[in-house]
Amino acid sequence: MSDSAVNTETSNRPVNSAGGLKTPHNQGTFATPIFGRLLTAMVTPFAADGSVDEAQTVKLAEYLVDNGHDGLVVCGTTGEYSTMTDDENERVFQIVKDAVGHRAKIVAGVGSNDTAHTIELARRADKVGVDGLLVVTPYYNKPTQAGVFAHYQAVAKTSDTPIMVYDIPGRSAIPIEPDTYRRMAEIDSIVAVKDAKADFGAASEVMATTDLQYYSGDDGLTLPWMSVGAVGLVSVTAHVAPQLFRELIDAVVAQDLVTAQRVHLLLTPIVRATMSRAPGCVSAKQILSWQGVLGTPVVRLPHVLSEPAVVEAMRSDLRDSVIAHSIQNS
Repeated sequence: MSDSAVNTETSNRPVNSAGGLKTPHNQGTFATPIFGRLLTAMVTPFAADGSVDEAQTVKLAEYLVDNGHDGLVVCGTTGEYSTMTDDENERVFQIVKDAVGHRAKIVAGVGSNDTAHTIELARRADKVGVDGLLVVTPYYNKPTQAGVFAHYQAVAKTSDTPIMVYDIPGRSAIPIEPDTYRRMAEIDSIVAVKDAKADFGAASEVMATTDLQYYSGDDGLTLPWMSVGAVGLVSVTAHVAPQLFRELIDAVVAQDLVTAQRVHLLLTPIVRATMSRAPGCVSAKQILSWQGVLGTPVVRLPHVLSEPAVVEAMRSDLRDSVIAHSIQNS
């Protein structure tokens, strides 16, 4: 891929004068984003027999990039990585990288509550040549802050690929504290945070004292997140409303608050349908099927498709939205 083929805002990893990965860069919303501004945590399409549907995976990746995405997070929570084998995860890394890696940043979800397993997944992602690693806080184990730091440090020691920390205490049971972030920020390859805890005060402390770039991990809070310094969003709802999220982000960057507020409110029923009625991977697959982007939605246990009452609530949300025209059989 030639340099001229890459968007200058998202191209290449930051380097320092010694050729290392990172130097202090401009902080806040108007900084050049390492992974781009609009990313979606992409669902993994499955065939009727439960296997990974590679053709549908390529189709979805191309659709998202064609509709304004700067990057894709593959095999994250929404990608159902925890019910996939390591070989399946690596294969999805590869086919998405091959399909759209020349046009978008590819961030591989390599999270686990086992540090050794995270390192193994990172090794596989590195072999594929992804642009970043999404590493979630170790869940269930509830390590101390020292243990959290040691986990990320161990992953960073085995890979030079830029790391996006995923801070989601609703799943991990522990938030990452500002002092821990300050220690992490000293590690060259730890460059960004996907924040799903919405503690704007704590995040502001981190952004004010480190060069870590923040991404909203809550679709409905994209505007407030960017108002305090986040550079972008890792979304689920952008599967089904990509152009609206693109418009919102571009309006913030252009300092057009009127447009940003208008689009934020337009997105509210769409975010509700996608994120409040059922797990995001279930809702996103269901709505994508209604839009004709994916075929019949298939999820792996313990996820199941939504019951009729939930489906009707989702349809009701979307009938009141600006994407109602895209929903089939409403």
